[in-house]
Amino acid sequence: MCADIASTRNDEVVERVRMERGLEKFLARLLLRSTLSNEEKSTISALRGREAFTAAHRDIVKPGQTIDFACLVIDGLAGRFDQLANGHRQITAIHIPGDMCDLHSVAVPHTGWGIEALTGTTILRIPHDQLRDLTVKYPGIAYAFWRDTIADASILSKWISALGRRSAKLRMAHLICELGLRMEQAGLGSRDCYALPATQAQLADVIGVTTVHVNRTFQALRRERLLHTEAINIRVLDFQRLCALAEFDPRYLLLDTGAK
Repeated sequence: MCADIASTRNDEVVERVRMERGLEKFLARLLLRSTLSNEEKSTISALRGREAFTAAHRDIVKPGQTIDFACLVIDGLAGRFDQLANGHRQITAIHIPGDMCDLHSVAVPHTGWGIEALTGTTILRIPHDQLRDLTVKYPGIAYAFWRDTIADASILSKWISALGRRSAKLRMAHLICELGLRMEQAGLGSRDCYALPATQAQLADVIGVTTVHVNRTFQALRRERLLHTEAINIRVLDFQRLCALAEFDPRYLLLDTGAK
C-alpha cells in the first residue's frame, strides 16, 4: 500500500515536471516573437491541462473532430496533416516540443485537418476555455497567440511554395535548414546538428514524394557533402552552402534571430 502511494506520488511529480517543462518551452517560443510582462509570463506558466501519450503513427486529433482543447507538444514530434479519400496523407506542419499544434482551434474548434504522432509523443491538452479567458483578460497574450498562429501560417505558405516550385532535393534541403533553426531556438540541438526521428515515409508525406525518392534525395545531399545522417541524427556539414542551395531565407519564421 505505502509503495503504491509513493509510486503514484512519484508519477505525479514526473508529470508535473514534464508539464512545466513543456509550458516553459511554449513561453520561450512566444517570447521569440512577442514581448510579455512578468504577470503575463507567470499566467502562461500557470496553465494546466491533461497529459496524454500517443504512440507513433497514431492520430492525436482526427480530421473532422470537434475538440475543446489545444495540443501542446511536451515530448516527441507531431505532424498536422490533410487526408484524401484514398487514405493518402499530406503533412502540412511538423511540431516540435514547445509548439502548440493547433492554437487556432481555440477560435475554430471543428477540425478540417488532423494531428498525427510522428514519434511516441506526449502532449498537454489545454482546455480552450483557459486559453480563451487569457486572451480576454490579457490583450498582450492575445497578441502573442495571434503572432504565433501567423508564424505557423507563414511556414505553411513557404511549404506550399516549395511543393509547387522546388525539386525534391531543394524541398528536403529547405526543410532541414528550417528544422535546424527551429530546433536551435527551442534548445533541442543546433542548426547543424539535431535529432530528426521522423521516418522516411513521414518525410515523404512532407515533401510530396515516394519513400524511395526521399532515400535518393538524402543520398544526393550526402554525395554533395552537405549532409551526414546516422540513425535519427542530422548533421549539416556546411549550413551556409545548404541554405544557398535551398534559397533558405529565415525571415518567414518571424524570428528575432536568423541564419548567420
